[in-house]
Amino acid sequence: MGKIKVIVNGAKGKMGLEAVRAVQNEADLELVAQTDIGDDLAKVINQSGAEVVVDFTHPSAVMENIRRILESGAHGVIGTTGISENDQKEIQALCEKHKVNCLVAPNFAIGAVLMMLFAKEAIKHMPKAEIIEFHHEQKADKPSGTAIKTGHIMGKEVPIHSVRLPGLVAHQEVIFGGLGQTLTIRHDSLSRESFMPGVVMAVRKIKGLKGLVYGLENLL
Repeated sequence: MGKIKVIVNGAKGKMGLEAVRAVQNEADLELVAQTDIGDDLAKVINQSGAEVVVDFTHPSAVMENIRRILESGAHGVIGTTGISENDQKEIQALCEKHKVNCLVAPNFAIGAVLMMLFAKEAIKHMPKAEIIEFHHEQKADKPSGTAIKTGHIMGKEVPIHSVRLPGLVAHQEVIFGGLGQTLTIRHDSLSRESFMPGVVMAVRKIKGLKGLVYGLENLL
């Protein structure tokens, strides 16, 4: 079986640089191109024969990138946040039209996905909860996609508090309150390397998915 041909889009950014290294370190993956602002993504996909494009760019550009990826016949592994429910409907339609798949994951850290699943279970027994998410000061969106996804998985409107400070990477607490007690479920990404096992897993599994898949928990 041949190697999976991969492009990393947003390769000059912090997450993109990590993704480039992660793909290069896997024997069954082949990094065929690195793209960023100003590159013709569709042209590079066609010229390189890429099967999968990993996108870590910016919320303002992500939908245009997804259109280019899927219309070019490649599968998408999307780590860029800021994708709305209406965007998801468009992505699903593009997947069906072009017979490709697209994974959109607000968070690729396995521990963060487990935090969401544990919170989903906890709220059945402690229904009063709030979310606090902490990120570096350059993060473009607020609240984070992870916090929004967590609330969605928990199945109700959960208040979300956002903190943006230098020195942080990506952290989230889900705090539950009950009679005379609290429960805190917390996840910390101490470096951007924490997201890469999830990215690599998604690249390997994307061909076997169907259409749009929202959330890494669907691959576990």
